[in-house]
Order: sequence, then C-alpha cells, then structure tokens
Amino acid sequence: MNYKSVMALAFVGLITVSCGKKKQHDDIIVQETETPQPQAPIRMQDYKDIKDVQWLGKQYQVEVTRTADDSLKMVKDELGQQFVDNRITLRVIRSDGSIFCTKTFTKSAFDGCLDDDYRKTGILEGFVFDKAEGNQLYFAASVCHPQTDEYIPMVVTVSNFAEVGIAKDQQME
Repeated sequence: MNYKSVMALAFVGLITVSCGKKKQHDDIIVQETETPQPQAPIRMQDYKDIKDVQWLGKQYQVEVTRTADDSLKMVKDELGQQFVDNRITLRVIRSDGSIFCTKTFTKSAFDGCLDDDYRKTGILEGFVFDKAEGNQLYFAASVCHPQTDEYIPMVVTVSNFAEVGIAKDQQME
C-alpha cells in the first residue's frame, strides 16, 4: 500500500467513526446526597417588648418577655431536629409601678386551640400586644411549626378584673 492509500483509508475510517451513532446508556446517574444530621437543639432568641398603653382612662405599661425554656418538653421536626419550646411572661404594670396582672404562658395554656400535630410538633412562638378596647386588652399569640410559616393564630384577652381568655383567632384562618 502506498502512502496515499493509507491516508485515504485512515480518513474514511475517521469519518465513519465520527459520524457513527453514539452508544446510549439506560443507566440513570443520581448524585448521592447526604441527609442533614440533626444539630444541637435549636433555641429561639429571647425577646422583650414594652409598650405604653392608655386603657380605661389610665396609663399602663404592657411587658411581654419570651424565653427559650429547657425545662419544657422539646419538639422534633420530620428530620429529627430538636427545638426548645418557649415560655412567655406577660406583665401589665400600673403607672405607679404596681403590678396589675402577671401571667406566664407555655404551649399547654393554648391546648384547647391546638390539634394533635401542633401539640406534638409546635412551639409557642409569638405573643404581642394588639389593642386596648373596652374593658379588654387584646394580644395576638401563635404556636408554630419551628422554622416554617405554619402556625395557629390565637387571641389572648385580659379583662379589667385580670381574667385571661384564650381563643383561636377566627379572622386569621
């Protein structure tokens, strides 16, 4: 074979190989992902809010304090991550500094407004002053699934006799 013949055969072979159909694989390649391992129990940041309130013609101060409480039963999410539940303390203080009302809330105080899922996997998250109307102070409270936007809204009232009422917030549903 001469040089030109060898080159022609090599060229034909190269074209045949490059124009040939690529071999298809039926294999599906999936990257392995690691399931995140639960970390130490997660705690919400402590919180304190103080508001001056005009109520029944007098000046009051409403103080709401939220504290992560290790003595309460922890909850777990679907990945096994633990969360510390919260304790919330409400104080209503008269203008002379005397205490009109002090009440401490845990998730169990809202038990009548919760379903089994929130009793087991929810934490007491929010509690804020809403308004003073008539003989009632109104507060918005919530029990949530930690680190989600899922929560049950509730209304807490304090009467002028320091009686506390708790109900599911029907307007938020």
